[in-house]
Amino acid sequence: MIIQPKVRGFICTTAHPKGCAENVRQQIAYVQQQQPVSNGPKRVLVLGCSTGYGLASRIVSTLAFGADSVGVMFEKEPTERKTASAGFYNNMALEQAAQAAGRKAVTLNGDAFSQEIKDQTIAAIKEHLGQVDLVVYSLAAPRRKDPVTGEIYNSVLKPVGEAVTRKTYNTDSKQVHEVTLEPASEEEIQATVKVMGGEDWQLWMDQLQQAGVLAQGVQTLAYTYIGKEITWPIYGKASIGKAKEDLDRAAGEISQQLSGLGGQARVAVLKALVTQASSAIPVMPLYISLLYKVMKEQGSHEGCIEQIWRLLGEELYAGRAPTLDEQGRVRVDLWELDDKVQSEVEALWHQATTDNVSQLADVAGYQQDFFRLFGFDWPGVDYQADLDPREI
Repeated sequence: MIIQPKVRGFICTTAHPKGCAENVRQQIAYVQQQQPVSNGPKRVLVLGCSTGYGLASRIVSTLAFGADSVGVMFEKEPTERKTASAGFYNNMALEQAAQAAGRKAVTLNGDAFSQEIKDQTIAAIKEHLGQVDLVVYSLAAPRRKDPVTGEIYNSVLKPVGEAVTRKTYNTDSKQVHEVTLEPASEEEIQATVKVMGGEDWQLWMDQLQQAGVLAQGVQTLAYTYIGKEITWPIYGKASIGKAKEDLDRAAGEISQQLSGLGGQARVAVLKALVTQASSAIPVMPLYISLLYKVMKEQGSHEGCIEQIWRLLGEELYAGRAPTLDEQGRVRVDLWELDDKVQSEVEALWHQATTDNVSQLADVAGYQQDFFRLFGFDWPGVDYQADLDPREI
């Protein structure tokens, strides 16, 4: 079949296997150009390895540090007539690259919130790695089923306290318009914390430790985004922000739990980028497009792989103390939060309209990054080729 992008809202319902493989190849090429890191982790678990920051974490660990890994994803598998989702192809490509480099890469496909996948993951670690010395928690999901009670919780993208009206950019209609978001109820806030907070991270670390698969000195990271004033009302200080705050609580409790192993849990704060998760958040498409414009002009723009390389290669495993904030979070988002960057973004934000957004913002760069998430718009890939969607 000839595979073309089919976009519905903020998701692409098709993925190109060759394009996804090219995405992985490009990221591998980047990390292989960096200075070697001798004391990086050698046995890694990535929870949420499908795309974006989770995928980049697996690539850096495998191809820069020479680590064996187990990855957990929740992806649609291909059939003869339908493509897989992008994360499936990404990890097929990663597995092939790991094998070529003489490394193990085992991928499990299922709901990471479930007890079944936790049990399967522990079994896979015991069989293939023995123990792990780094656990990356990079899950992004709209709902979670509690593995004990069976209750299903749904997250919401709403402000806290009062309604908020903000500009946004509709990537379908190509229009800048205002959107008003009503405040979340207390029940909705608590449900969002249940889905996106630290509870599941703690459950994972509890069970991994009880199973004896955490190595001495184990490190664990949970990824978050904070942002600044422009996005705070719908992100940092909204229902999602409440969930992200819960990660700080969990990090402290997990660190205490790991003290006997000499281990440490930290929240890592990353920059705003085009991901499947961020595309769904009102206001973020306009903010990210403007941010891309400013940071590219200033020469400070980074993608997922550059961010994760700096996080792991230059902060966590650089042989020095990482850059931390007052809450003990590792910060690799500070270039985004630079006053000069934020002041320019804010000035453009107030000027942006449907008529001028393509000039003021890097809309083309946003759209390209969006399509590349699904394996499209990569140079050198023949998008007219007749492919079997079950192969990369």
